[in-house]
Amino acid sequence: MAKSDRFEILHKEGSALANAQRMVLVDRETGVTYLFIQAGYSGGLSPLLDAGGKPVITR
Repeated sequence: MAKSDRFEILHKEGSALANAQRMVLVDRETGVTYLFIQAGYSGGLSPLLDAGGKPVITR
């Protein structure tokens, strides 16, 4: 399987050993910034939104 460089990790905190991580990712193709939270066997991904409800774009 080829390595994908589409997403870049901007910020990471927490520990894989403690089964709790928080990451801010940016899609290099669209610039949309996402928040990913993983806890135990579950997780969630959501785009970050500005005050007007539009996705945060990181260039």
